[in-house]
Amino acid sequence: MKNLNEVLLGEVEGFRETGHKFLNGEISRGEFKAASGGMGVYAHRSGKEFVIRFRIQCGVVLRKDLELVYDFAKRYSLNSIHLTTRQAIQLHGMNIDDICDIMKEGIVKGLYSRGGGGNFPRNVAMSPLSGVDNDEAFDVSPYALEVSNYFLNKIYTYKLPRKLKVAFSANKKDAAHTTVCDLGFLAVFQNNRKYFKVYLGGGLGRNAKIAVEFPELVEPKDVLYHVEAMTRLFINEGDYKNKARARIRYIMERMGQKHFIDCYNKYLEQVRQDKNLEVHVEEKKYDKSGVEIFIEDPRIICQNKKGLYSLYVHPLGGILSLEDLKLILDETKNIEDVEIRLAMTEGLYIRNLNGMEVKNLLELTKHIGGTTRLENSVACIGAKICQMGFLDSQDVLKSIIDYFKEKKFSQDVLPKIHISGCPNSCGVHQIGEIGFCGKRKDVFEIYLYGKLGYGNTVLASSYGDIHRESIPKFLYEVATILQSSNEQFYLWVENNKMEFEYILEKYTV
Repeated sequence: MKNLNEVLLGEVEGFRETGHKFLNGEISRGEFKAASGGMGVYAHRSGKEFVIRFRIQCGVVLRKDLELVYDFAKRYSLNSIHLTTRQAIQLHGMNIDDICDIMKEGIVKGLYSRGGGGNFPRNVAMSPLSGVDNDEAFDVSPYALEVSNYFLNKIYTYKLPRKLKVAFSANKKDAAHTTVCDLGFLAVFQNNRKYFKVYLGGGLGRNAKIAVEFPELVEPKDVLYHVEAMTRLFINEGDYKNKARARIRYIMERMGQKHFIDCYNKYLEQVRQDKNLEVHVEEKKYDKSGVEIFIEDPRIICQNKKGLYSLYVHPLGGILSLEDLKLILDETKNIEDVEIRLAMTEGLYIRNLNGMEVKNLLELTKHIGGTTRLENSVACIGAKICQMGFLDSQDVLKSIIDYFKEKKFSQDVLPKIHISGCPNSCGVHQIGEIGFCGKRKDVFEIYLYGKLGYGNTVLASSYGDIHRESIPKFLYEVATILQSSNEQFYLWVENNKMEFEYILEKYTV
């Protein structure tokens, strides 16, 4: 295998030329996107500025990488960074030469954007609390990282029909979305042994599908056989002509579930015969001493070792100011065994804090985001920046939060809201209890009753259209009723369906 860094560095200047051809009108937006996505770069809607997406492997943010991201942002006069819904970090509003310079320096220092978009294996997703979670079957971190490294070390070699998403979840809550991705591994502990349940052919966006469960439990050491088998199946059976149907779920739809699994097994056996891909890892041991505290706050999570905690930090819409990034870096610098992991919810967890450390950081970060589920809502970057977006999801989220503040309503009664600017579902509106999807000028489509979790995943259904300016009022009316009923949203709707439908009719168009 060629040296990864040498290959990636050798690509940058050619990409720089492509970027300038796009800016000079020599190639189209579509032609540029075909070249830029695989580099982890996209043009803004303006066509003059760009975004670079760093592959933060499985959401595990090494301190050196977060410091480098901060340095890049400060050096190029950015005000913030963007935490995505797939555990990546994006820098927005840059020119093509600065993007290429950043890419080069990142490669040399081990921070990569290659394969961050385009027809490549994307960043491997993982439960952000894996390894410290009270409810986990086992720590999936070493297996997810093995797969991530397997992809990264040959990322420049892939010729896929479209993107391939792989995820690892540590328990039935499915924080990494294994049940709605192309290939998912969900940890279970049965008969005193560790296994993965494997999920095939799921995905969000247009024609969303819940993944199909593979009929056999899989030993953790065998994960790379499944990754390679799915990759080969995708390459050989995927649709290279019709991009709209070039995902794993369409292959399953075309073949039928039984034939697809038979085909998958054929590739699995072929891979086993071709090479040894067994994974042998050691789970990380945490030796830090704990200090207990007795503070009830939804941002504080008790870890599986007594007296140790994780703190969740959620900047509004995933937009973390440079000032707040610096605060997090400074305040965690001298904490023993501290870790930072990105979530699939546009936030981050600061892990392995003792009681005094989590108490201090809770106070220092309270201004960054709220404590209610509504304040922890998710929104994609929106149509002001994204060339695919129909509507500005970030503005809508801000208008919701501002409206509730104006009404002085702070009760934690609404579920987390998921807002996507278009049907691509970057705001994962299809797995939220309440979701909105940009549809046309000033109109969002309402999605309701989505769920995520092993044996419990349900795709949200469409319940009509709503004007952008009506969304805060609609949510506020629902919130006031939930407050008086003292019931969770899902349960209240089940018991009061006619009343809820009446409210919907008042706002839908």
